[in-house]
Amino acid sequence: MNIVFDFGGVLFRWHPPSFLARVWPHRVPDAEAGQAVAAQFFQHYAGDWGAFDQGLIGADEVIARIARRTGWPAAEVAQVVGAVADELQLLTPTAELIQDLKAAGHRLFYLSNMPEPYADHLERSHPLQQWFDKGVFSGRVKQSKPGAEIYRIAIERFGVAPESCLFLDDHPANIEAARAAGWQALHFTTADAVRPQLRERGLLGL
Repeated sequence: MNIVFDFGGVLFRWHPPSFLARVWPHRVPDAEAGQAVAAQFFQHYAGDWGAFDQGLIGADEVIARIARRTGWPAAEVAQVVGAVADELQLLTPTAELIQDLKAAGHRLFYLSNMPEPYADHLERSHPLQQWFDKGVFSGRVKQSKPGAEIYRIAIERFGVAPESCLFLDDHPANIEAARAAGWQALHFTTADAVRPQLRERGLLGL
């Protein structure tokens, strides 16, 4: 089986409401309050941040756009954009799952919505080439999930059949798009939660 991992919220920590509560305590007192601020800041990964995800604009431009759109000071917006790389901490249970899947003989790939600066950071900070055969970052192909084109690009780059891929992602829209593209897919919440589902499919031992 070819198992394809999302990154943010799957292999690396990414929960915008709690992230903003840590970075912007003067604006976001807790994660609950962070829900609305995260929706305004990241626009559900459309709009300004979506263009950044797709590599259509750089960090300076996304900072300027968010500041103009929201009225938040550009320096504060820059603080958030600059803190994202450090927020993307490795989730050890998922790293262990990767090792177990590799030991079981599966090929592993990744498909991640990730602006180029953060993609560069993850490549510098983690042995992605050891963990994965190949991967696709949205910022480098100018497409993003859940758009159909990035799934086509991924299949072409991986050199595998869509039906041979099992995609693990934390966003239901991305799961639905993968299935529409002919992939198998599982909604990822935690590594511990997905392990039994992988065992049911015969992809992991007991």
